[in-house]
Amino acid sequence: MIREGFHRDLGALERIHRTAFADPWDAVGLGQLLESRQVFVFWDEGGFIMARVAAGEAEILTIAVTPASRRRGLGRALVAAAAKRAHDMGAETFFLEVAMGNEAARALYEGLGFRQAGLRKAYYAGNPPQDALVLKAGLPLSSGS
Repeated sequence: MIREGFHRDLGALERIHRTAFADPWDAVGLGQLLESRQVFVFWDEGGFIMARVAAGEAEILTIAVTPASRRRGLGRALVAAAAKRAHDMGAETFFLEVAMGNEAARALYEGLGFRQAGLRKAYYAGNPPQDALVLKAGLPLSSGS
């Protein structure tokens, strides 16, 4: 069951992020972001999304879904919940970056109405570094929410 995240949930969020990424964020970093009134989290045991709203725009800061919870609709549900909250907070557009090679995530976002708005060369560290697509969708989302 997806619910709003709070500081008391930071340990769980850190564990989820650790299973989803090679270079995960820790509870301290996640907590520092959550200090802002414009930042919010939705999560369940299989994943979470952290987003920020400012000046009529929203941005996905991170989304992490554990390997065991992938391909079950959780990512879609998390994005939809965040999009609704962002729209309720006054955002008209939603942005994110996604690795060019992350086909599953790109398909998820495309299915929710996100379209390419830019490209960030060598955005993700690695050998070799990966480019990131900047994706944008209008709010409320046109599909999947």
